[in-house]
Amino acid sequence: MNPEVQTMVIRQDENRSNGIGTAGFVLSLMAIFVSWIPIFGWFVWFIGLVLSFIGLFKAPRGLAIAGLVISLIGVIILIVFVGAILVAAGMSQ
Repeated sequence: MNPEVQTMVIRQDENRSNGIGTAGFVLSLMAIFVSWIPIFGWFVWFIGLVLSFIGLFKAPRGLAIAGLVISLIGVIILIVFVGAILVAAGMSQ
């Protein structure tokens, strides 16, 4: 007697993640909160922007796109902040 041979196929879905895009998102989010610190906030913002941009070329892109949008909002806040400082410095003279 031949015992029945059963072949089992186990399919494991690969968890796809975008570590660079996630890091860019986190740094961009941190940059919003530390944007009032002149050098450190700018550095964190720039690194978040670069990592989010690099993350756009890998799948999934969701957090990379969110990081890029938050970085652009951060640069607007940065421009307004620096502009307010320059206006305040000009009015005090």
